[in-house]
Amino acid sequence: MLSLAPAASQFPRRCASRVALLSRECCPAWDGDGSACGVRSGRGFCADVDVEGPTRPHGPQYPFSGLDDRERWPLVFFNRTCRCAGPFMGPDCSDCSFGYFGADCGQRRESLRRNVLHLSRAERRRLVSYLNLAKTTHSPDYVVATGTYREMENGSRPLFADVSSYDVFVWMHYYVSRDALMGAPGVPGGDVWSDVDFAHWAPGFLPWHRLYLLHWEHDIRKLTGDMTFALPYWDWRDAAGCDVCTDELMGGPQPPGPGPAQPRVMCSRPDDYNSRGVLCDAQPEGPLRRNPGNHNRAVVPRLPTSADVDFTLGLEDYDTPPLDRTANMSFRNTMEGFGDPQTGLGNSSQMGMHAALHVFMNGTMSSVQGSANDPLFLLHHAFIDSLYEQWLRRHQPSPSQYPASGAPIGHNGDYNMVPFLPLHTNAELFVSSKQLGYEYSSLLDANQRLAESMTPYLERLQDTWPWLVLVGLLGAVLPVLLAAVVTATKRYRRHPSWWSGGGWRRSSQLVLPEREPLLSAGAKQQEQEEKLAAATIWVSP
Repeated sequence: MLSLAPAASQFPRRCASRVALLSRECCPAWDGDGSACGVRSGRGFCADVDVEGPTRPHGPQYPFSGLDDRERWPLVFFNRTCRCAGPFMGPDCSDCSFGYFGADCGQRRESLRRNVLHLSRAERRRLVSYLNLAKTTHSPDYVVATGTYREMENGSRPLFADVSSYDVFVWMHYYVSRDALMGAPGVPGGDVWSDVDFAHWAPGFLPWHRLYLLHWEHDIRKLTGDMTFALPYWDWRDAAGCDVCTDELMGGPQPPGPGPAQPRVMCSRPDDYNSRGVLCDAQPEGPLRRNPGNHNRAVVPRLPTSADVDFTLGLEDYDTPPLDRTANMSFRNTMEGFGDPQTGLGNSSQMGMHAALHVFMNGTMSSVQGSANDPLFLLHHAFIDSLYEQWLRRHQPSPSQYPASGAPIGHNGDYNMVPFLPLHTNAELFVSSKQLGYEYSSLLDANQRLAESMTPYLERLQDTWPWLVLVGLLGAVLPVLLAAVVTATKRYRRHPSWWSGGGWRRSSQLVLPEREPLLSAGAKQQEQEEKLAAATIWVSP
């Protein structure tokens, strides 16, 4: 654990200082002009955090107020943050919004997320190398909180840790889904409230993870300088096993590897933290675990099928009361895995869709709070996001379909999503991916899908083309040799003395008779047909 002076968490690094916490203001200066939020350049300005959305009534699942730092996010820590304008975003408005590129963020461009199994070998190597780089590089922009605001003594004692760019996102997923600590901070044996999750079990599940992937993608681009990078997805429909658990991609089963570098996981022991009344301290906790298929089949009998996906996409209502795991005929609840993908009834005894994959992996992925340690998490949730996008395009829901109030805490439309800084509301991500600057290859037209899927097959063809050329040459030469043998046999039958009478002895070289026997036109045509037939045998596939 580190007590940093100028630092921040998925707190921006420059907002985690004692001064920033005590002032409760996160409005860093933009380096481009030295003004807070780049106000002099028109990038943004420092503004009060909107408190109307976070104060709208939420559901009965969480009956407390003032217990947890995530309530009315981020008001416990900051009541003023940068509000960026136009195509700008970021803690100091220095970054381009999703879908915008260039020094002045004036270029609008759409990225394409592709099926990971359709990537070329070079693209697969690039993906793994980028994940390795993120895992081994300290985040330049963010740090993570290792204590509650109360433990920080209301900001006078900052408690943050430096972690890698990869682990910032591991911490985010842990922090948003952790249980609420009800006892005094750091006191062992305190009670927890487990029926709370600011990103799961409710309407915000799909918007939250959409934003999470967008920031992941954005950070990889900043880290590598590769503005063309887009996260791929794994289409697991009807899969018999984990076909991306290979050395070339995400690493094999337990122990995983080589795949992305994952020597240690973090924030994966929620029961331990709860028993001690503390938050995850961001320290290494052991190896990544993965044992796909060796799970409890009473809970998940198989991976989701195409029929499961089709039924889920056919559900017309985004969510239904009570907007939690018991919701019936809810697209969100069925997609998340708590609704039966054959009947749509909630609170299913078996898990389907999204949840089924997590259970199937039988390891680090099977823990909600620690699942983001596994790089498979990214491929899995990119596919879930593609299905979310498919539902949005099919049903064209009005913005009012997303609940403005009454959802479990953290999930109302105007609620700022925990723990993102800069701020985003759930409703902002209830829009098409095209408005956010990206597309999925699975949603392209038929010709484009076919062309996109051909990459690995063309590579295999490139690998085997020398052999194909050799086979082709043999196919051209062997008919000629066969025809020569046939012709020689006929000559032998007509002139057996040529074989025995020294035809091979006259010279050290092969010498054919000076003249062929005269053939009738009919006989010559028959011989040509025989040659053609022989050639056809060898060149046919």
